[in-house]
Amino acid sequence: MEHKDIDWSNLDFSYRKTNKRYVANYKNGAWDEGALVEDDTITMSECAGVLQYAQTVFEGLKAYTTEDGRIVTFRPDLNAERLEASAKRLEMPVFPKDRFIEAVSEVVSANKEFVPPYGSGATLYIRPYMFGISPVIGVSPAEDYQFRVFSTPVGPYFKGGAKPITIKVSDFDRAAPCGTGNIKAGLNYAMSLHAIVTAHNEGYDENMYLDPGTRTKVEETGGANFLFVTKDNKIVTPKSDSILPSITRRSLVYVAKEYLGLEVTERPVYLSEVGDFAECGLCGTAAVISPVGKIVDHGKEICMASGMEAMGPVTKKLYDTLTGIQMGRIDAPEGWIHEIEC
Repeated sequence: MEHKDIDWSNLDFSYRKTNKRYVANYKNGAWDEGALVEDDTITMSECAGVLQYAQTVFEGLKAYTTEDGRIVTFRPDLNAERLEASAKRLEMPVFPKDRFIEAVSEVVSANKEFVPPYGSGATLYIRPYMFGISPVIGVSPAEDYQFRVFSTPVGPYFKGGAKPITIKVSDFDRAAPCGTGNIKAGLNYAMSLHAIVTAHNEGYDENMYLDPGTRTKVEETGGANFLFVTKDNKIVTPKSDSILPSITRRSLVYVAKEYLGLEVTERPVYLSEVGDFAECGLCGTAAVISPVGKIVDHGKEICMASGMEAMGPVTKKLYDTLTGIQMGRIDAPEGWIHEIEC
C-alpha cells in the first residue's frame, strides 16, 4: 500500500486535513443515507443548537497498520455504544451502531494512504461526532442533527518514551453529582479547559479531579481514567457514577485479568490512600497509559514508588500487552480487532 509522503516518525499530536470525511444528516425524524465528502467545512445557522447550548457529543479511536500489514481499528463497537449513551443523555437521536462502524470503516478506507506504516509510532486518529444543527433560541433540544467522522494522522502522544508525569489535585470540579461526567460530551471538556491551563501554568502536566460531593475520592483527569497498582501487584480502578467509561481502561482491566493473571478491583479510591500505591497511570486512547510519578495535593507531594524515571513494571506489562494486541503482535480476544477492507 502506498503512503503519503509524510515524515511519520516526526508527527506530533495535532490536526492535519485528509482526503474525505463522512457526513449524515438527521431531519424530520430520520437519518439520511450519509456519504463521504471532500469539503471539510460546516455551514450552519448562527442560532444552531450546538452553538447556543453546547449540544454535541463525540468519540475518539485510532486506525493502525498491524505487523502483517492489515489496517485495523480497535473495538469500534464500544465507541458506537458510548456515543449512543451520550446522545440519549443530551436528548439527541441515536446514530445506529452498524452505521457508526461502517462510517468509520469508510473514512479509514478513503484515507488509507494517511494510515502510518507499522513501526512508525504514528496512527490515524478518528473523530466521530454529532451536534445539533438547527436553530434553537429557547432552551430545548435541536430538531435537526449532523453526524460526521473525520480522520487525521498523529504521532505518538509521548516523544522519546512515556516518562512519568506530575499532576496536581485540582480545586475545580470536573462534573456535578448526577451530571454528565459519565458521557463524552463537549461541554465536559469545556469545563476542564481553565483547570488544565491553570495546571500547565503552574508546571503540572494534568489535574486529578476529586468527587464533587465530598472531595475525598479520586475520579479522573480531564480526559483519562486512573489505574493504580498496589505494592503486591494488584490493580485498582476508581468506581464512580460520574467517571467516563474509558474503553482503554476496560480493555486494560481485561488484559490484566486474562493475559497477566492479575487481580483487579473496581472500588472508591480515597485521596488519603493514593500514596500507598506503587504505580499510577492515566488510561486513554491517545497514549494507552500515561505513567504518573508524582501527585501534588496543595503543596504536599505524593510520590509513587515506581518513581519519575520510567513506567512501573506492571504498568509497562499492561502497556506492552495492549499495544501488542492492537498492532497484531499478540492474539486479540474475539471481536476486539475490526479489519478495514481497503
